[in-house]
Amino acid sequence: MPMNNTDNILNTHELQSESAVSSGRLKEILHVLNKHHITSGLTPVKLRKILEDLGPTYVKLGQIMSMRSDMLPENYCKELTRLRTDVTPMPFELVSTILETELKRPVTEVFKSVTKQPLGSASIAQVHPAILLNGTKVVLKVQRPAIYETMENDIRLLKKAAGILKITLRTKNLIDFHTILNELWKTTQEEIDFEKEADNLDLFYSNQKEIAYTTCPIVFHELTTPRLLVMDYIDGIQIDRTKELTNLGYDMTEIGKKTAESYCKQILEDGFFHADPHPGNLWICGGKIAWLDLGMTGHLSANTKLLLRKAITALLEHDIYTLKNVLLAFGEPQERINHARLYTDIDDIVSKYVSMDFGTMRLSALMERLLQLVKDHQLAITPDVTLLARSMITMEGTLSSCSPEVNLMQILSLHMSTLLFKDLNPKQLLKHKGRQIYTSLDKSLDIPAQISDLLNITKNGQAQLNLEFTDSDVIRNNVHHIANHLFLTILASALFIGASLTCDIQTLPKWFGIPWVSFLGYLLFSLIFLYLLIRMFTGRKK
Repeated sequence: MPMNNTDNILNTHELQSESAVSSGRLKEILHVLNKHHITSGLTPVKLRKILEDLGPTYVKLGQIMSMRSDMLPENYCKELTRLRTDVTPMPFELVSTILETELKRPVTEVFKSVTKQPLGSASIAQVHPAILLNGTKVVLKVQRPAIYETMENDIRLLKKAAGILKITLRTKNLIDFHTILNELWKTTQEEIDFEKEADNLDLFYSNQKEIAYTTCPIVFHELTTPRLLVMDYIDGIQIDRTKELTNLGYDMTEIGKKTAESYCKQILEDGFFHADPHPGNLWICGGKIAWLDLGMTGHLSANTKLLLRKAITALLEHDIYTLKNVLLAFGEPQERINHARLYTDIDDIVSKYVSMDFGTMRLSALMERLLQLVKDHQLAITPDVTLLARSMITMEGTLSSCSPEVNLMQILSLHMSTLLFKDLNPKQLLKHKGRQIYTSLDKSLDIPAQISDLLNITKNGQAQLNLEFTDSDVIRNNVHHIANHLFLTILASALFIGASLTCDIQTLPKWFGIPWVSFLGYLLFSLIFLYLLIRMFTGRKK
C-alpha cells in the first residue's frame, strides 16, 4: 500500500530525530575526548577515565574489554578492571513502569511489596528486593530503558570513527578497533538478554546441586523476560568482609579452599564457569558459597577441557614439549612459528615457576606470562580460552582478599590429581599399553629392510638431504645484505686505488688540481663510503 503524505512526514521526522540523536551523541563523545587531550596519545589510565566520563554503556564495554587480553595489551586490561561499577540509580517510578510493561499487569498483582531503595545500580540494570504475594523474598534485576538501542548506537558511531581513532590515538596496530567492537557487541547482546542469564543460572545450579556448600539464585521463569530477571533472595555477606564472617564463626581459610575447589570443578569438570568471580559476585549465605550474577560466563568444549588438563599436568611435570603442543593446539598461528624460540620461551617460564613452592607460586602472574607469550608468537586463541585466563586471574585476586593463605595453583593441582586418579582404569590402561607394545613390535620388524634400502640408495648416490631452517628467510636476507656491502666495499677500494694511481698522469685535463679521472674516482669513492657508514649506523640502531 503506498504511503500517504502523513506517513512520509512521520518517517522523515523519525530519521531526522535519529540523526539528531547520533549527532548529539557524537558531539558528546568528541567533547570527552577533547577534555582528556586524546590527540596527545592514549594511555591505560586515560582510556579508563574516558570510558567513565562517557557513561554507563561505555563502562560496561570497558568491563568486557578488561576480560579480553587477546585484544588489548595487559596493562590496559589491568587498568580497566578498576572501572567504577556504581551508577546513578533509576527513579523508582521508572522502575515501576518497566515492571508493569514486562509483566503486562500492575505490580500489585504480582508483588506484595517492592523496596524502593536498590541493592545496587550498574550500567545495564539495577537490583531491587521484593516480596511475592505468597510471602517469598525475591530479587528483581531490572534493565535500564533503551539500553540495547543506546549501546547499539554508540558502537555504530565508534565503528564509523574506528579509522580516525587509530590514527588520532597513535595506536597503529596496538588495538584492532573493528575486531574489538564486533566482539564487544556480540558479548553485550548476550549479557543484556536476561533470559540467557536465567539459562546460565539453571545450568550452574544443575552442575553444583550435588555440592553441599555451593549454591546460586533460583530463577522464577514465569516472571522472567529479556529485560526482567526474578530470582530468589540471597541474604548473605560478601566474601571479602572477613571481620563480619569471622565474628559469625566462619573459618576464612575453609571458605577460601572451598571457593577455589568449586571454581576448579567448574573449569576442569563442568566446562561451564563464572567468568567474573570478583568478591561482589560471591556471598556467604547460611554456610554456603553463593555465586551471583552469571551474566558473563564461559563455556569449554570437551577438547578444550582435555587440553587444559594436559597443560596443567605438563606444567607440574616441567614438560615443555607437551606444553608447547598444547599452546599450539589452543591457538591458530597467524605467522610462521619459530619453534626453537617458542621452546626457549616456554622453558624460561616453566623453569621460573617450577622452582617455586606452591606457597609462593601465583597463578595470575603465570597466566599473564603465558598470555604475553601467545601474543609474542602471534597465536590467535579462542575468546573462551582468553576469558578463562582472565577469570582465573580474577579468582586468585578474590582469594587474596578473603583468604590470602589459600593458593589457587595448589588447589588446582590437587583437583587435577584427584581427577587423574578417578579416570585411572587398570583394565583400559593395560589394553592401551598392550596395543602400543604390539604396534611398536610390528613397526620394528620393518627396520632392517628400511636400513638396507637406505644403504643401497646411499651407495648408488641417490641420497638427498633436505634441511629447513625456521629463520631461513631472515638468514637469506642477511646474507644478501652482507654480500652487497662487501661488493660496495671492494668497489670503493678499487676506485680509491685507481684514482690514486692516475694522479701522476700530467697529460689529462685537471679538475681542482688533479686529473679529472682521479677526481671522479675520489668522488665516487666518497659517496659509496658515506653510504656504507650511514647503513652501518642505522643498522646498529635497528
